Amino acid sequence: MQITKDTLIGDILTMDQTTAPYFLEMGMHCLGCPASRGESLEMACMVHGVDADEMVNKINAHLAAKE
Repeated sequence: MQITKDTLIGDILTMDQTTAPYFLEMGMHCLGCPASRGESLEMACMVHGVDADEMVNKINAHLAAKE
């Protein structure tokens, strides 16, 4: 499984809940609220001042390591 910048945060968390620390690390502490789960990864990164490509790479590496 792989994610992109367009993948919704809710979909990423549904795929693998162990990705939550990556969002918490960037300051996104409202993972349970419906608004945040409907945001794309790119949008969340933009709001929190995080490089979206770097976050995609981190999460994809994490997911690949679990396969």
